[in-house]
Amino acid sequence: MSASNASNTLNGAQVIVDYLIREKVPMVFGLCGHGNIQFIDALYERRHDIKTVSVHHESCAGFMADVYYRVAGRPTATFTSCGPGSANLPISLANAFLDSVPFMAVTGNVPTSQFNRGAFQELYRHYQADFPFTVRSYCKRVFQLTRGEMVPLAVRQAWKTMVTGRPGPVVLDVPFDVFLESAAEEAPKPEEWSANISSRCGADPEGVVRAVDMLLEAERPVIIVGQGVRYGGACDDLRRLAERLQIPVAASASGLGAIDAHHPLALGLVARGGHYQANHAARQADILLALGVRFDDRTSSSWIPGYSFTIPPTKLIHVDIDPEEIGRNYPVALGLMADVRTFLRQVLAELDRRSNLNMRADARKKWLMTIDGYRREWDKLVAPGFSDDSTPINPQRAAAEIDKGLPQDAILVSDIGVHHNWLLGYCKPRRPDSLIGSMGFGPMGFGVAGVLGAKFAAPDRPCVSVCGDGAFFMHANVLGTAVEYNLPVVWVVWNNYAYASIRGLQRGYLNGRELATDFHHPLTGERYNPDFAAMARSAGVEGVRIDRAADLAEAVRKGVDANRPYLIDVDIAADINPAGAGVWELPGLGRSKPSIGTQYQPA
Repeated sequence: MSASNASNTLNGAQVIVDYLIREKVPMVFGLCGHGNIQFIDALYERRHDIKTVSVHHESCAGFMADVYYRVAGRPTATFTSCGPGSANLPISLANAFLDSVPFMAVTGNVPTSQFNRGAFQELYRHYQADFPFTVRSYCKRVFQLTRGEMVPLAVRQAWKTMVTGRPGPVVLDVPFDVFLESAAEEAPKPEEWSANISSRCGADPEGVVRAVDMLLEAERPVIIVGQGVRYGGACDDLRRLAERLQIPVAASASGLGAIDAHHPLALGLVARGGHYQANHAARQADILLALGVRFDDRTSSSWIPGYSFTIPPTKLIHVDIDPEEIGRNYPVALGLMADVRTFLRQVLAELDRRSNLNMRADARKKWLMTIDGYRREWDKLVAPGFSDDSTPINPQRAAAEIDKGLPQDAILVSDIGVHHNWLLGYCKPRRPDSLIGSMGFGPMGFGVAGVLGAKFAAPDRPCVSVCGDGAFFMHANVLGTAVEYNLPVVWVVWNNYAYASIRGLQRGYLNGRELATDFHHPLTGERYNPDFAAMARSAGVEGVRIDRAADLAEAVRKGVDANRPYLIDVDIAADINPAGAGVWELPGLGRSKPSIGTQYQPA
């Protein structure tokens, strides 16, 4: 405790740290600066109660806190300094915000006595100490404190805002002197404030009855799930409902893993690159039950009817904890604001109350048999890619081999890039946290750094990141963090010597007018990248290079079994695009074509 404080009084920094400990936050991720040294000192005082993890780039701290929550289900916090320190954080804040992931960002700022004087690293040209304006669009709320006595109220309100309703990150912006000022004799107690708040609101009871009636009357029902099911603890209830009513389950990219991909009712991915059985069933459905889904452009094939969905005539039941998402992109036959787990339990209870379900069993059986035919067509279409032994490695084969090499309890954290599309199509997640990716903001580096957060959250489970060469090169500083904290994670660098997803757009939409998307040597013209395996070894991380598809699964197994930080540099072909039953449109440039099927036209 600071000598300047009375023995029974905490300063602002101590109040924040004490509150995090009371909320059972196990660790915080961040980077030092002159604007937050007093906060770090408060962490030092409580180092036996809360772990401090120092990173080498502030975005990495946010990505680690993000994925920690997705695995452990508990929010953590980050700490950054004023000026560029906190200015490096908005990318990971925005990612968490759009994916509805909570963490508390404690950002240092200049002393209040220096507001609007242009102190070192102050943003002051439009408003004094103006960092909050920078991130206002990237989080649920910003709390800026200007006196020590404001800290207890702000920290508990920030935490409540973060975890209630639709979760998301919050920013606690603290000037340097406020960290130091006397704040309270005792920090607020979570058990008296946020700990007893539940946001698991149920749906309107009449709406539940109507939803059950619609599902029972349906001949071609489909459930589509998003992240609200995976991270809302609703997966078991989803499976019970699907099995009870024999309704097939499709997933947005955010929802994959909500039901075991091997389950007979699992359809796979609905998207522009979605599986034929998922897209074709969803667009023919008479009733579509959407649970925690945003209906973004990738999931919905740019909202073009007949590729992912045909709403109407499909009748949409849309359930979401955030009413702003209901009716945003499609009209609803029934829209219900509710926590999806609570809603599913309401539906199951309503079914229990009915002695005669009067379900159209024969129609449902015929529907499932028809879908099995779509699945066989899809499997036939993609079968050649699984046995392709060409070099560089066929990306479809690479995704399948990576999946084959992972233990069943592994956590696969994908970065952003063309590899993500391949993983979504050809990995088969068994559980909600088997395949983690960024679905809203899409920042490169999410998986490169996020895998470290996964390992902190689940130290006894294998944690593997698949990341593009571009993203890994941006955030190679994670190698040092893994060594410093002895984190046995595996990076699989999907090395295609390009920003290949964007180069594919140039080739598809701009007649091959390529610029600034491939990596080549200026003298030889040969494709160029650093030797990532050698880079890893220079940092104290085991590094290997894989050039043959047949060696990839075993390399992943060896990386996991090594029980130390491990990098696999894999030579992947860049000129093959994933098959898909949907489309994607770039307005003004045109739209892609499906690999299978045509635009569905309802009768």
